[in-house]
Amino acid sequence: MKIDIDGVNFLADLEGLELQAYKCSAGVWTIGLGSTFYANGSKVKRGDEITKEQAYQLFHLVAIRFEKVINDNVKKPINQNQFNALFCFAYNIGITGFINSTLLRYLNVNPNDGNIAKQFLRWNKVAGEEIKGLTNRRIKESALYFKK
Repeated sequence: MKIDIDGVNFLADLEGLELQAYKCSAGVWTIGLGSTFYANGSKVKRGDEITKEQAYQLFHLVAIRFEKVINDNVKKPINQNQFNALFCFAYNIGITGFINSTLLRYLNVNPNDGNIAKQFLRWNKVAGEEIKGLTNRRIKESALYFKK
């Protein structure tokens, strides 16, 4: 599966479009649609600037990695909304976080398990402190995941 246009729009609403590098709530330099690194693997750094077109090109290049991780690690059939929600979740917490998440373990037993909603919400902290923006994001991702 691949993220569809609805998923890209959902992610763009969550991430926002920033054409100048900024530090996210975790203190990581970020640009575009929430990218922390470029297609060549180099990290975003202070002073970086890109155009809107470059931001979307970067997103689509990086998206391939996340699509592959989800497709390789989700063992049960899921629908497009579930894929889009998982993509946005993984895109935010990172590949390693997604692969090692309890959310993925629940999903691979039963993709409709209501406990999955609770697992989204476990990922709302930075350095042990709850971040309201992350809580709101996880609620939106969970709602999309369970949307029919």
